[in-house]
Amino acid sequence: MACKSQWLVADGQLGPAPDDKRLFFDAHEWRTIEAATARIIPTDHDPGAREAGVVRFIDCYLSGIQYIYASADGRGFLRMDGRIAEGWQRHIARMQQVYRDGVRALDQLARDIFGGDFAALDDLQQDEVLEALSGEPRPRPLKERQASGSGYGFALQSDLDLGFFPALCLHTRQGFYCDPVYGGNRDRVGWRVIGFPGPESLVDTQTCSYSLEHLLVLDYDWADLIPHLRGEPGS
Repeated sequence: MACKSQWLVADGQLGPAPDDKRLFFDAHEWRTIEAATARIIPTDHDPGAREAGVVRFIDCYLSGIQYIYASADGRGFLRMDGRIAEGWQRHIARMQQVYRDGVRALDQLARDIFGGDFAALDDLQQDEVLEALSGEPRPRPLKERQASGSGYGFALQSDLDLGFFPALCLHTRQGFYCDPVYGGNRDRVGWRVIGFPGPESLVDTQTCSYSLEHLLVLDYDWADLIPHLRGEPGS
């Protein structure tokens, strides 16, 4: 079968990721993953993963191959065929099993340590269970450490061959900062946290109606950008 992709637009078949129903997780899995993501990006003075609906992003991603590539026109998602579709189907099937096994492992650890399922624990107890699952201590705030590719780090870009905990961390970050069409970043809260205005729709990035030109610094001194022009020692 030839490799090809076709548009699948929001014409009553498949539009943006749904926000009113579960597609893959059962109710218990949903609560567990939502609780875990809420400890990876917790709510403080800013919204966290729970407010951003990260669990919905993960649920849509794991539901099949229909929510992988959003179309650039902002109307829906690309439909995959041939080997591209087959490859993604194998990958998603593996990731589905990773999550199903991961939720069971998380609950088992929670019961072993605290006598209850993970979602029923308080925040500090959940942190302790996640530490036990990951084999790493709870990380310090990002400003106090350098990003790394393990645990809660920021270097991982692909979930290929990842186990449950690193995949969960990666997907939490993706769901928090993704375009809302993918089901996460509800009300663009992830973008607002970092001061990114973001387009109203992906189509705005194609029609040139969305621009960040107003944020560009046009008046600058080259010495501010290139240290050796300032004559600083060691530059």
